Amino acid sequence: MKIREDYTCPLEITHDLIRGKWKPIILWQLSKKACSLSELKHEIQGISEKMLLEQLAQLQNYQFIGKQSADGYPLKVSYFLKERGQKMFAALTIMQEVGTELLEEIPTKK
Repeated sequence: MKIREDYTCPLEITHDLIRGKWKPIILWQLSKKACSLSELKHEIQGISEKMLLEQLAQLQNYQFIGKQSADGYPLKVSYFLKERGQKMFAALTIMQEVGTELLEEIPTKK
C-alpha cells in the first residue's frame, strides 16, 4: 500500500489504509482476541494465505495491528489490535450497525 502525497482530508488517508474486502474483516476478527495466522485463515472464509499475509503486513506497517512471537517449537505468532486498530474498530462497529439497518430494509428474494 503506497501512501499518496496529496491528501485533501484525513478521511482519504484513513480510507486508503483500510480499504478493500479483507482489512475491515481482519480488524473485526482481531477485536475479539489475538489470533494466529491459521486462526485468522480459518475464521475468514475465502481469503488465501498469501492475501492474508499481505493484508496483515499492511495493517502492521501502519500500526493498526501488532505481531507477537513466542519462542519455542513450533514458533507461535499472534496478531492483535494496537491502539489505532482499536479506534478503527469503533468506527467499523458503527459501519456494521448502519449495514445491519440497510440489510433489514432490502427485501429478501424468494
